[in-house]
Amino acid sequence: MSFCLLTTGDPRRIGFISTRFHGTDGVTLEAFKWAELLEGMGHRCFWLAGLLETPDDVSHLEPLAFFRHPEVDRLHQQLFGVSRRTRALTHAIQDQKARLKEALYQFIQRFDLEVLIPQNVLAIPVHIPLGLALTEVLAETGLPAIAHHHDFAWERERFTLNGVNDYLRSAFPPALPHIEHVVINSMAQKELARRCGLPSVVIPNVLDFETPPPGVDEYNADVRRELGLAEDDWFILQPTRVIARKGIEHAIELVRRLNDPRAKLVISHPAGDEGSDYMKLLRERIEDARVDVRFVDDRVGEERRRNAAGQKVYTLEDLYPHADLVTYPSHYEGFGNAFLEAIYFRKPVVVNTYAVYARDIAPLGFRTIEMSQLVSNQVVEQTRELLRDRALRAAWAETNFQLGTKFFSYAVARRKLAARLANLFGESI
Repeated sequence: MSFCLLTTGDPRRIGFISTRFHGTDGVTLEAFKWAELLEGMGHRCFWLAGLLETPDDVSHLEPLAFFRHPEVDRLHQQLFGVSRRTRALTHAIQDQKARLKEALYQFIQRFDLEVLIPQNVLAIPVHIPLGLALTEVLAETGLPAIAHHHDFAWERERFTLNGVNDYLRSAFPPALPHIEHVVINSMAQKELARRCGLPSVVIPNVLDFETPPPGVDEYNADVRRELGLAEDDWFILQPTRVIARKGIEHAIELVRRLNDPRAKLVISHPAGDEGSDYMKLLRERIEDARVDVRFVDDRVGEERRRNAAGQKVYTLEDLYPHADLVTYPSHYEGFGNAFLEAIYFRKPVVVNTYAVYARDIAPLGFRTIEMSQLVSNQVVEQTRELLRDRALRAAWAETNFQLGTKFFSYAVARRKLAARLANLFGESI
């Protein structure tokens, strides 16, 4: 009997490219996970972006690559919400493109790169010149690439009316023979094939389920007390930014209808960059509902430290072990990192059945409290039962953790990445 073994192939020098690799946005987090996996296979990874938190000796900082660079942002504001662009705007796009092409060539030559991994820059058009520059570099060099697409233009209403449709069709994403296209859900896979005629592979967002999650330690043991929660309070965690698509108003409504003074909703992250109207709406809902909601973004950061007032700043990983329930009522997600985090930390989840969840996650058998744009009586009663029954919470948590390990672990991404490299370099599997 013979066996087919998946190998990692020859060690490669791999260049990651995006507008930023910094902070806790989904693209950055998944890129760092891929790099960890690839380096574990023996490859070397290098980074180009406009904002970086990677080591200097493997990094090529190009400020113009950042989508919030003043020149880029000023140009972007004139390209969407209109049906045409001026000749001057075309010249500005081409000028930025030329400068970015030079930076890309320098990056490739400096680190002698053999394969590129564009992270979302050939999918969502937040930086038109960078997408065009990278497309031309790939066409001119023939370098193989694994294009990791998290969001496409057609998934965002704000990109519908634009003056750059010619550029969107040519570079977001490009149709080149040496690109392996990777998407994060099956809906994107189908739409990419339908709209662009491009095949792709689904590699979902993943977590390191093989490594046990961090728990309570000396630093985070006082989280409840520091956040003003009693030991018998129901710590209900909303682990997301405060932006409209997260559906936080549903979490507030759930707490209201639980009608129990022990129910405390803790929102971990600050508002996003979409204005203050949504925060104003939430504060009005909270006042009307007369529920206990804690905005703790001043006490939660990317690393443990002390803030200006001398208070402890915790990481999100410090909060999860103390939570009794996680709310995830998003209207839309490309995949759902917060859902995976809750499963990883063995916490029960109230989840809105957003499209990707309904198609790609729910059929796998996860035990969750599901809502569909409405906090129904059934949702309230299920939530109340879970909060009162520790044994039931533990049983759901174990089932979900095992499913997470099976479908969304590092092992899943490792196999699929090795296969992408094998396809590009003709290596056997």
